[in-house]
Amino acid sequence: MSDNANRVEFTREMKKDYTIITPNMAPIHFELIKNVLESFGFHIELLRTTGREIVDEGLKYVHNDTCYPALLSIGQLMHALHSGKYDLHKVALIMTQTGGGCRASNYIHLLRKALKKDGLDFIPVISVNLSGLESNPGFKITLPMIRRAIAALTYGDLLMLLKNQTKPYEVTPGESDDLVKSWIQKLTKLFEQGKAFSQREVREYFDQIAQSFADVKRRDVVKTKVGVVGEIYVKYSPLANNDLEQFLFEQDCEVMVPGILAFMIFKVDNRLEDINLYGGNQAKKQVCTLLKWYFTKYETDLIAAVKKFPQFTAPAPYSHLKELAGKVIGYGCKMGEGWLLTAEAMELVESGYGNVVCAQPFGCLPNHIVGKGMIRKVKKIYPQSNIVPIDYDPSATQVNQENRIKLMLAVAREQQRDREEAQAGASAQPTPAQA
Repeated sequence: MSDNANRVEFTREMKKDYTIITPNMAPIHFELIKNVLESFGFHIELLRTTGREIVDEGLKYVHNDTCYPALLSIGQLMHALHSGKYDLHKVALIMTQTGGGCRASNYIHLLRKALKKDGLDFIPVISVNLSGLESNPGFKITLPMIRRAIAALTYGDLLMLLKNQTKPYEVTPGESDDLVKSWIQKLTKLFEQGKAFSQREVREYFDQIAQSFADVKRRDVVKTKVGVVGEIYVKYSPLANNDLEQFLFEQDCEVMVPGILAFMIFKVDNRLEDINLYGGNQAKKQVCTLLKWYFTKYETDLIAAVKKFPQFTAPAPYSHLKELAGKVIGYGCKMGEGWLLTAEAMELVESGYGNVVCAQPFGCLPNHIVGKGMIRKVKKIYPQSNIVPIDYDPSATQVNQENRIKLMLAVAREQQRDREEAQAGASAQPTPAQA
């Protein structure tokens, strides 16, 4: 019998006094999403726990061949339940459920299996999905909630982008991080007041956020520019990637991590591609077309806000990413991050972030294909690219991961020296007139 038949639902009564615990993937984005949900009356706890004990906890319940993100997110939740911090009869867990071919659709079932193993299967597990997979009377996804959540994710993209392009150059250490915190607080208050999520307001706040980061005093220094692509959880989660962004900052780098908005457009666009290839429901096509248009408006406004300031590099629009991918890979390759991962790597090289870390969880075969498997094709088009795939799994040591990244950075700096010497040599050559 499936766990759906026996699952404990999250009821309306539970909403009043239950704490809902959620694993953490993208710290800035999820902090904003947490605050959005709290503005609708939910009590949300966003887990920030790290360390080897999370991995060890996950290994008790999830086979290490399943995939690393499942092991970590379930390990983080079970670790929290065992911490003694929560009343286990007043707590619920929450997870996203995609409904696609990715094994992420099954995380929720693995979590329920873990709870049952520990005799905790009375704890409700909430599925966040837009596919009608599961529903809970006490947790209804409404249109106002969706609108605020989309705005929150887009603000998260902008804050992450600007922080990463400001932090390596700031004169006052910590100023960028403080700006992120202050904007999260400000946006949260605005969400509570029913503001900052209409298209006009979002455009205004995008401009204000970009201006605030542009006002940060910067040092005129040269940094090694590094892009990060990979499976969505490992790409963003400091727990999963051993705090990759911070490590790269410490290695004197500037970091570019593509945002979540492109992934959201990608998921909607995939549905349209399916309908174009195989036929399908016209009503579904209209809904997906509307959603893609809605997401693209946010993307256009975000790019426009960043482009107002020459010190920042704006991301390319999704349409350009799709065009890049079409040169090397089919649009039917859409499991995991699909062709989008390959396109993001190509766009990073085009944007000046030719040194790319491809963060891959061991168990995610689709991402190995569109990541590691596409490196040769990408390097054929961009010979200057310097791409290193890094595996993240329970047995991979942080020292080994960091040494591989340091080797990539050593190659990047050697290439930079060669370019500078070539430019110096060219400028030293006498012109025909001088000769």
